[in-house]
Amino acid sequence: MDLLRTLLAITFQTMVPITLAAIGEVFSERAGVVNIGLEGLMVISAFFAVVGVKATGEPWLGLACGVGAGSLVGLIHGLISIYLRGDQVISGVGINLFGLGLVGFGMMALWGARFFQLPPALQMPSLPAPWGRISPIFLLMVALAVFTWWLLFRTALGLRLRALGENPAAADVAGIRVERLRFGAVIYGATLGGLAGAFLSLDWTHTITETLPAGRGFIALANVVFSRLNPLLTLLGGFIFGFFDALSFWISNVPGVNRIVPYQFVRMIPYIATLLVLIGAIGRARFPQALGRPYQRE
Repeated sequence: MDLLRTLLAITFQTMVPITLAAIGEVFSERAGVVNIGLEGLMVISAFFAVVGVKATGEPWLGLACGVGAGSLVGLIHGLISIYLRGDQVISGVGINLFGLGLVGFGMMALWGARFFQLPPALQMPSLPAPWGRISPIFLLMVALAVFTWWLLFRTALGLRLRALGENPAAADVAGIRVERLRFGAVIYGATLGGLAGAFLSLDWTHTITETLPAGRGFIALANVVFSRLNPLLTLLGGFIFGFFDALSFWISNVPGVNRIVPYQFVRMIPYIATLLVLIGAIGRARFPQALGRPYQRE
């Protein structure tokens, strides 16, 4: 039971950034815009969350700075991919590369190091739970999954968004502002990705490095496939991926394991699990027909 509680507590941390980023990406892709730059988006948001909390001394204001940075990155991606009709994949790759360079340079410029540890006074507070402590952002994640599902499948706005992903020309004829609505969807998705990045630095690891997401942005993309673009199923996918991440942390801390198996091999567990899950899910997911294609009125 102690082992189960330990694994559960770690899983409820590791699943948060994967799930939040996946929920946002599901919303964006339902509108027809893909963003593979979640890795860069998360590290930029994590960095500005730390900058914000250092400047204000308030964790919640730091969290707001991280979320705002994510929204700004989404705005840039939306301008490039929607209004300038650029290649969405190339724009996402650019975000990943830009995030790596920006955070590496920013940390050296501000602190003269590529690693920064938050003192306890600047860390996010936690709430009591049966298995120990829980982050309030975990509860927010669950609420956002339910809200996003309701918005997509139970409202007229969600119907319009899904129409944009399937046939933007028909949506345009029906009087829907294609570019404006897609732009809002991209910013909403990036805002949730920004929340995921801020959680990483302020709430979970209490650190910032240029490689802080460690591939979790790409695991979030795998969660999108696993969930079949359903925000509620991202909770299940996030739990599965987060569990294997938590399992690798737990195994690597078992006395004597590192003397037998190198730490790097143990940390491969969540990525191997991601590949195995994708093998089973990739053929079953149905993506919007107009996903990744810029719309231009004829």
